[in-house]
Amino acid sequence: MNIKIALWLVWVGFIAYILLLSPPLHLDDTLTLLKNIFTLNFSEINPIISSLFALIGIWLLIYSGLLFIDGRMQSIPFYPFALASVASGVIGLIPYLALRNSNQAFSGRKDSFLNLLDSRFFGIVLSLSTIPLLAYGFGFGDWGDFVQQFQSDRFIHGMSLAFCLFCLLFPTVLGDDMARRSWNNPLIFWTVTLIPLFGPLVYLSLRPSLPETTR
Repeated sequence: MNIKIALWLVWVGFIAYILLLSPPLHLDDTLTLLKNIFTLNFSEINPIISSLFALIGIWLLIYSGLLFIDGRMQSIPFYPFALASVASGVIGLIPYLALRNSNQAFSGRKDSFLNLLDSRFFGIVLSLSTIPLLAYGFGFGDWGDFVQQFQSDRFIHGMSLAFCLFCLLFPTVLGDDMARRSWNNPLIFWTVTLIPLFGPLVYLSLRPSLPETTR
């Protein structure tokens, strides 16, 4: 199946599932949760849920490390979809993945923003930020409460599935990024692909710098 069609089907299917088949939305509970998160009132939140929310942000930054560079060579820029993703997570990201064309080249100079996203420092900082988030969630979280909320609350249910989709969709952009760096190694591709979250983080921390060209 054409990858673009598959991505649109995933996008429509995910939205339809969340709206029609997922557990009910408890709006008051969701607003209270978001208020506690944004006011850093973590004592009122199951650590698994606060860690999961933060890891969605980590995933958005991981994709940003590839797609702002990719967007330079596309007919559509990535930044509108990046803004949409901040508000809607993977729902805002998938349309860009479906609309972009495979591109394995980069031309021109990197500005300071792209230099930051392209740096190994960026990947290392994300990796070091992820470790305590996972430790906090696994070490202090209430898994029974999380399972109960996953089964009964649309927001928690959808956020959990979105995390999984971020993992599954990463290979759709990884190959092009590796090719732009002349790092065509199938073993690296599959290692990064098959290790959820930490595979992409290690990739960002170790990948060769993107070569620049003069126009």
